[in-house]
Amino acid sequence: MDATQFNRRAWDNIATSRRKWFTPAGTTEIEAARRGDFSIRLTATKPVPERWIGDVRDKAILALAAGGGHQGPLLAAAGARVTVVDFSAGQLAIDEKLAQEHRLTIQTVQADMADMNSIAGEQFDIVINPCSVNFVSDVRPVWREAARVLKPGGALISGMIQPVNFLFDAVKRDRGKLKVRFKIPYSDLDLPPEEREQTIGPERPIDFGHSLADLIGGQLDAGFMLADIMEDVWGGDDKLSDHIATFMATRAVKRT
Repeated sequence: MDATQFNRRAWDNIATSRRKWFTPAGTTEIEAARRGDFSIRLTATKPVPERWIGDVRDKAILALAAGGGHQGPLLAAAGARVTVVDFSAGQLAIDEKLAQEHRLTIQTVQADMADMNSIAGEQFDIVINPCSVNFVSDVRPVWREAARVLKPGGALISGMIQPVNFLFDAVKRDRGKLKVRFKIPYSDLDLPPEEREQTIGPERPIDFGHSLADLIGGQLDAGFMLADIMEDVWGGDDKLSDHIATFMATRAVKRT
């Protein structure tokens, strides 16, 4: 199974369904962002610290694997020069629709986040990357591409699912029981065939659980310095979130 093609179709389907992983920015949010009052979520519940992004007016920002109308329109309304890259045409269409409705300037590029060969190097001040690297089998090329397109001294701000999420049996976890079953690195493709068919579907992308060595060490190897980190949880009734942070977000700076 080609995971990239499968996930592209899944995200195209999600774009036109009721299932939204990030709710598109609304009119009230966009108008507030025009006044400089905005926040960006890259994980489940908490926005990244305001100091991580700062004043975005006239800054070149790449919203990487960020189609769906949340981060891109808010940053554009706040005055940034925004490019949204996503491999799903359906997700990009949401950003394009909001840009037209709210008279925002947003460039959209359909590309794989691990291979953005259509984008020139060293042109962005910030790369914003919401939780998405769990949909690629190898995260390190994503960090290398982010480093390539960033200006020296530019910042990569990325949300990630903690590896601990992928250790547990999903069915039992949904029932409030935590049973360690898998190992890290994790891949949905390694599930038994009958279970894989039940787990992934037209609106459920294939997941990969990466090690901290790849999530954090991969950024360092790509030429970044880790500057800050925050944690988040799923919220709601997730049993694991009662015991440990299930998300993290990092701010890393490209070495000059």
